[in-house]
Amino acid sequence: GQFSLDHKRIGIIYMFIGLWGGFMGLSLSFLLRLNYTDPYFNLIAPEVYNYIITSHGLAMIFFFLMPVLIGGFGNFLLPLLLGMPDLSLPRLNALSAWLMLPSAVCFIISLWIGSGVGWTFYPPLSSFPYTGIGVDYLMFSLHLAGLSSVFGSLNFITTIFSSIFYFINTRVSIIVWAYLFTSILLLSSLPVLAAAITMLLFDRNFGSSFFDPVGGGDPLLFQS
Repeated sequence: GQFSLDHKRIGIIYMFIGLWGGFMGLSLSFLLRLNYTDPYFNLIAPEVYNYIITSHGLAMIFFFLMPVLIGGFGNFLLPLLLGMPDLSLPRLNALSAWLMLPSAVCFIISLWIGSGVGWTFYPPLSSFPYTGIGVDYLMFSLHLAGLSSVFGSLNFITTIFSSIFYFINTRVSIIVWAYLFTSILLLSSLPVLAAAITMLLFDRNFGSSFFDPVGGGDPLLFQS
């Protein structure tokens, strides 16, 4: 059923979420292209244009590329290429897939409310409360999507290293090495992104000043 721990079924869940994210991102991109057809006629309002730019970039990265190329194909290919019946941590694998659903819900809410801060979240535009609660929903969505990717990366790394004896005796597909190093890169970069977004959330809601020059912070710290 839908709560199966089988790696192929979990890969299908990732694929469905990725197809939805790809359709969403492509639709938003189509709206942007329509707006470019005539420089003197704006099909969409300027503030809505910012909402679409923000949501398009994040949808294509976190809800299309990562679920399809890493979660979907990774779940399908890795156990087969390593000669294993399943990934080493099947329950964590299922959790990482199902975390994408509440992440997608928060993403849709943020698009509905509006969060026109750009998909890079650069302060000071994103750090001011007047940008609306939609930005907070978008940040929470990225937290959940990042947590899903971290769990998936841990699972891939554990699976590959648990079949180390297979490596000694047989040549390994370059796809396995690609997933190993991609997982290591994700595991090293996503917590940094999560920490930066968390500090931004504190700036917006709890009066801190990590990125506020008035309180001694620096907006450029977010970019670095």
